Amino acid sequence: MSKRSMLVILMLCLMGVMSEISMAEKWAVSVKTGEQSVTNLNFFFHDKLSGNNPSAIRVAQPIQSYQSPTFFGVIMMTDDPLTETSDPNSKLVGRAQGLYGSAGQQETALLMAMSFCFTDGAYNGSTISILGKNPAMNPTRELPVVSGTGVFRMARGYAIAHTHWADAATGDAIVAYNVTLFH
Repeated sequence: MSKRSMLVILMLCLMGVMSEISMAEKWAVSVKTGEQSVTNLNFFFHDKLSGNNPSAIRVAQPIQSYQSPTFFGVIMMTDDPLTETSDPNSKLVGRAQGLYGSAGQQETALLMAMSFCFTDGAYNGSTISILGKNPAMNPTRELPVVSGTGVFRMARGYAIAHTHWADAATGDAIVAYNVTLFH
């Protein structure tokens, strides 16, 4: 058998393996559907504003914000851990890096511009970009995924966010994310 024939057979075998459902990690499932994969990710976002080592810090605030019950105009920069479970000490699967700002005068509505940068397993080095409104006081929120890199290059989809725990005194919160991606 020629080298070319062997190469063609090898490529066909690899394509068959890649077209099946794969469970890359405990927190993610990918399904290849023809030319497109659908991936579902489940993880927890830990936004810590308190203590000596906060993962989110205030970088801008207009003079008038102190009068606003929604903190309108406040902008926060984040480098929040993403973990496999709600326990802050559970397996780190990535980081949420970016910013969010209070964009609502009548409601607590955050404008989020974030990259969720994955650091675990098959998704190590891949990112997804979230850009949109997060009505933070709603029990469940839907946010748009507008793009991605690496395994998630050109991804689009949506993220369902649900506040798992929040401390009104400190602003600390743990948010469960269920993300569906088409890529």
